[in-house]
Amino acid sequence: MAIPVKLEAFEGPLDLLLHLIEKNKVDIYDIPIVEITNQYLEYIKAMQDADMNVMSEFLVMAATLVDIKCRMLLPKEVNEEGEEEDPRAELVQKLLEYKMYKYMSFELKDMQLESGFSLCKKETLPDEVKNFRNPIDYTELIGDMNLNKLHEIFNFMMQRKEDKIDPIRSQFGNVEKEEVDMEAKAAYIEMYVAAHKSFSFKNLLEKQHSKVEIIVTFLVILELMKIGKITIVQEDLFDDIKITAVAA
Repeated sequence: MAIPVKLEAFEGPLDLLLHLIEKNKVDIYDIPIVEITNQYLEYIKAMQDADMNVMSEFLVMAATLVDIKCRMLLPKEVNEEGEEEDPRAELVQKLLEYKMYKYMSFELKDMQLESGFSLCKKETLPDEVKNFRNPIDYTELIGDMNLNKLHEIFNFMMQRKEDKIDPIRSQFGNVEKEEVDMEAKAAYIEMYVAAHKSFSFKNLLEKQHSKVEIIVTFLVILELMKIGKITIVQEDLFDDIKITAVAA
């Protein structure tokens, strides 16, 4: 039974094939080639009075479908990777591309129709309005300001900046870390003790060059007293401390 369709409803062979696939609700990746070919040939029979130039395109597709139908009856071919080739693969690819372009054309058509609802109005401002520039009254802008007042304001702002400077902290230089070799200082003091036997702690401190060296010297003296290498005697409070080496 022939399908009651009109040629004007389709743009070409692929459009007719896509219509048949969607009408039968089949998977485009698994086309029932026998059923679709039979329906396609029924449509070709209804084109006997149609334009032969157009009909030739449909006949080429009909021959392609018959060829695919015959190849599917034969043993399947195997490609270089050892996979079976589907005779429908090339046709499926063409149908997918056609479907994509077809629906893209629908989108473009909808955008064209929607653009018809937008209206653009040309600029209609009078030349007097477009060319108007608000004049600047420099007298009103400056007021009673003059160079002397500007100079006073500048000096005032600079003075405020100077007032924010801390007079003490601003004089501080870079704080540098002073390093003292503890072992070298301990060896020096032990040699000093061995050479002098008995001496004034004050005199020893006066030989140091910085506060850090004085602190380290004090720590070394405490350590020598702790291990019993020296004795310390102070007769009265605030008197000088006398250091004496302990005989080995």
